[in-house]
Amino acid sequence: MELLRRALLDTPKGRALTALAAGALPALAFPAPSLWWFAYLALVPWMLMIRQAPTGRQAAFDGWFGGLGFMLAVHHWLLPSLHVFTVLIAALLGLLWVPWGLLVRHLLGGGRPSPLRAVVALAVLPSGWLMIELVRSWQGLGGPWGLLGSSQWQVDPALRLASLGGVWLLSLLVVALNTCVVLLIAARDARTPAVAGLVVAVAVVSGAWAWAPRPEPAGRVRVAVVQPGVVDGAGSADRRFAREEELTRTLAGQDVDLVVWGESSVGFDLTRRPDLADRVAALSRLVGADILVNVDARSADPANAPGIYKSSVLVGPRGPTGDRYDKMRLVPFGEYIPARSLLGWATSVGEAAGEDRRRGSRQTLMDVGHGLRIGPLVCFESAFPDMSRHLADDGAELLVAQSATSSFQHSWAPPQHASLAALRAAETGRPMVHATLTGVSAVYGPQGERVGAWLGTGASAAEVYDVPLATGVTPYVRFGDWPVRGALTVLALLCAAEGARAVRRRPVPRPRVPRARTARESPVRPGR
Repeated sequence: MELLRRALLDTPKGRALTALAAGALPALAFPAPSLWWFAYLALVPWMLMIRQAPTGRQAAFDGWFGGLGFMLAVHHWLLPSLHVFTVLIAALLGLLWVPWGLLVRHLLGGGRPSPLRAVVALAVLPSGWLMIELVRSWQGLGGPWGLLGSSQWQVDPALRLASLGGVWLLSLLVVALNTCVVLLIAARDARTPAVAGLVVAVAVVSGAWAWAPRPEPAGRVRVAVVQPGVVDGAGSADRRFAREEELTRTLAGQDVDLVVWGESSVGFDLTRRPDLADRVAALSRLVGADILVNVDARSADPANAPGIYKSSVLVGPRGPTGDRYDKMRLVPFGEYIPARSLLGWATSVGEAAGEDRRRGSRQTLMDVGHGLRIGPLVCFESAFPDMSRHLADDGAELLVAQSATSSFQHSWAPPQHASLAALRAAETGRPMVHATLTGVSAVYGPQGERVGAWLGTGASAAEVYDVPLATGVTPYVRFGDWPVRGALTVLALLCAAEGARAVRRRPVPRPRVPRARTARESPVRPGR
């Protein structure tokens, strides 16, 4: 065992590989493994390793390589598409964990942390982690995929907590509990604060479960999800449309209020192809409900800049209603290449976008009849908590995400994507429909509870869901990202305290006293 420990921790290569593996462990808490309980322990090996780093430089490297391992693990399904570029992006984003590694060593290292330092660690380390999640949530860096709090999508008490502070509050909780476990294992003098931290966490979750405001039931609507399944090869756009048409016809007589097709369900601009618009309108008349399709095509709308858009388009019995939402947040490298003049070579090593998609400029609410207003999102926009929060605040009664993950069909990506809708529903107190082309499609109620069964990646079907509606405003919708502001305050206080300590430790310079002069050294005044 001692030889193994030395091989893993005392050699540069062994330590780097150990950090990579330790950083990758939290990925097991997300779908498809979905070991949600493991999230509360997954950071412990990594933190214990950083704690024992002999130098600050080593702690920084441990943070970097662990961050690299984490990013590779939660995005491993990108490797077949982006190849080596996936590793490069993960290495760059892994640098975000360098300051966190230094914080772990500073607060938990150096022998046995004092009780006071343990209390500080319980506040600072979760806050530091949250800043990493905040920075990498910028869409240009890949967006908020793999936030630790998202691993709790199927835990009812956690979803109640999300209604108070969003996924950010859940991430704080997960890192805080990992810190408690590290203190219990490695710091005997700090076990009292660790136990107190566990008690506080249980009290907070219990309090949220018991007293957090719950959405008020407001009836039900029947929503149909049309999932055609994988349609590849020549003429796939026409064949997919025909399959969606066939499945939608089966909804006749089922008294649906809305039909939702997945992302890129229509591969042609409906202005240029009025025949397709007429066919969708005929389906709307047949089933007695509006149909939300998603157009992935070069726009013919003179109001738009020339280019390819991904747009949610509402079609009624008389054709397109005029309600349209153009996707605002595009997938880096999948739908556009950041700084294409510099990084355009990515198209030669993977399946990066050959042409940049165009962005929409604003979010939109759509009236789909029956007094129902929906807020559409496209693809990975469902990962951004601020977008669904703004839609709910503007009056959306139902959130609808249209997605397509066929490029990653046999990976963890489809179930991970479907799970995000549970969090968005719980945060906003509004039900959410996640409709895809090839699975996984899912529906969640206003508290994040699952409604009906998932349509998996092997399904080609049209499924009707009785979706409960709700009214009321959750604290997260009302107050926004307050956990992020709290984390920033904690880190600012830490910086101020460390700055004051550095000033106190700085040696006070002694005043310079002029050297006494002897009579021989005294200047002689010149005579008159």
